[in-house]
Amino acid sequence: MTEKQSKLIYAFEERVHRLMEICDDLKRENSDLKLHIEALQQSQKELEEANKAIKVKYDNLKMARIISSFHPDDLKGAKNRLSKLVKEVDKCIALLNE
Repeated sequence: MTEKQSKLIYAFEERVHRLMEICDDLKRENSDLKLHIEALQQSQKELEEANKAIKVKYDNLKMARIISSFHPDDLKGAKNRLSKLVKEVDKCIALLNE
């Protein structure tokens, strides 16, 4: 083997080693990014659940304010509306249980 061929083989080996290092670095970075994505997705789920809970509380507060603003004459209508709401909720629960 000539000196020129030896230099070419050496240069080729160096480039292959460099490519392997780059590949390993990219694999580590990819793994880190996957973990980061999983953490963000978990955080998003938690925020969505908190948002749903807050919406339910807000809806309950609106309903309470509506009921408290009724005059005694409107109390019967409010009871009827609440009764309808309870029936709708019961139907939804029944559908979910099927």
